[in-house]
Amino acid sequence: MQPRLTVFWVYILLCENNTFYTGYTTDIKKRYQAHINRTSQCKYTRSFKPLRIAQCWKINGDKAFAMKIEAYIKNLSRIEKEGIIDNPSLLLMDSRIEIAIL
Repeated sequence: MQPRLTVFWVYILLCENNTFYTGYTTDIKKRYQAHINRTSQCKYTRSFKPLRIAQCWKINGDKAFAMKIEAYIKNLSRIEKEGIIDNPSLLLMDSRIEIAIL
C-alpha cells in the first residue's frame, strides 16, 4: 500500500525570546493561529509566544517526508536556520518542496 500524498507545510516561527520553533502541519493558517492563541499542544510556543512565521515551505508528499524536512531543519544551527530563512531556496533539495509565500 502506498502512503497517502497530501500537502504539508514545514515552517519556522520566530518566538518572543528570539528563538526559532520548527514544525509541520497540513493547515498552516490554522496551526499558526493555534500557536498564537496558545491552544496548540506545543509547550514551547505556549511558553514563548510566536511573533511571526519566519519562513515556510510547501511539501508535496507524505507525512514521513514532511517530518524528515522538519527534523533536518531542527538539527541546523541558528546561523544555518537564519541562512534558509533569508534564502529559502537553499532547502529546495527535492522537487516535492516549494517555497511558500504567505
